[in-house]
Amino acid sequence: MELFSEIYSCYYQVLRHLLCSQDTLTIQDIRRQICGEGFEESLLSIIPKLEDGTWNLFEKDGKLYRSRLSSSFITPVSDLEKAYLKALLADPRIGLFLEKEQSEALNKMLALVAPLWRPEQFYYFDRFVDSDPYEDENYRNCFRILLQAQKQNRYVDIDYTSPNGSRVHHHYIPARLEYSVKNDKFRILALKPAQPAKDLHGRRHRQGQTGKRMKLEILNVSRIQSVKLMQKTLSSPVDLDAMIQRSYYKEPLRLRIVNKRNALERAMLHFANYEKNTTKIDEDTYECLIYYNKNMETELLIEVMSFGPMLTVLENERFLSELKARLQRQMRIVPPE
Repeated sequence: MELFSEIYSCYYQVLRHLLCSQDTLTIQDIRRQICGEGFEESLLSIIPKLEDGTWNLFEKDGKLYRSRLSSSFITPVSDLEKAYLKALLADPRIGLFLEKEQSEALNKMLALVAPLWRPEQFYYFDRFVDSDPYEDENYRNCFRILLQAQKQNRYVDIDYTSPNGSRVHHHYIPARLEYSVKNDKFRILALKPAQPAKDLHGRRHRQGQTGKRMKLEILNVSRIQSVKLMQKTLSSPVDLDAMIQRSYYKEPLRLRIVNKRNALERAMLHFANYEKNTTKIDEDTYECLIYYNKNMETELLIEVMSFGPMLTVLENERFLSELKARLQRQMRIVPPE
């Protein structure tokens, strides 16, 4: 295991909490904590290495595991981590999450540190070129307000330009911010109060203040013209994950992954933003179920096509039909030589 890895940062955090615990743990306790703090597929990478002693982090007493570390264990920041943090500060996206004073303070603390990489060293060959304007002041201001509203469960007044060019003006509750690597854009999952149903006479039924009558919409942050923070807050919690799950198609996308050239790890990173379930079929083959809805379909389709030959789409028929249609369109545009 490397001294530091941005890829495995989740694993480090999970293991750190396990190792700092002074309680004796069973393998079931460890599994539960990994699932609670990491990803379900994290079990595929962590558990075997703990059981066979590859990561000699616990003392084993029969079926019990005891941390080899004391409760006072701390992890100092290494030179490599400092270089990684310095590189992140050069990314214009991180400025969306930091106040100007915070950014200046961090840059001052790391003034003598060389960044691990520079933005100009990367060339993105499979990404759209119309990225969000991360350094535009209006964009940054809208992003900050959305982020504040999300943390405080507050309503915002949004003036938005829809994809067809029409202006939309509504009150929303920003529920979650998402980033699309393929589009290099941020989007907001926003809750919008649903309109009360009308009776036969056209009168609207009044709804109780339960917060349950909500509609989920996805807005591109770059299309937001202005946003104002309101004093009104969400009266009762809304289970956003349950709302998203209810929107999924009945049949998930089923993929077969042949673990050659580190394909499993690449797939887990590639599809990290989707709800999924991964199981091992044999020594080198895994099956991955990805749950998605109509809003996710096009982007997921593009991501699957860009992955490579170690991944095979098995089901569902809807996705297979869309995949075949897109491939046929591409063949008509660029005929084979």
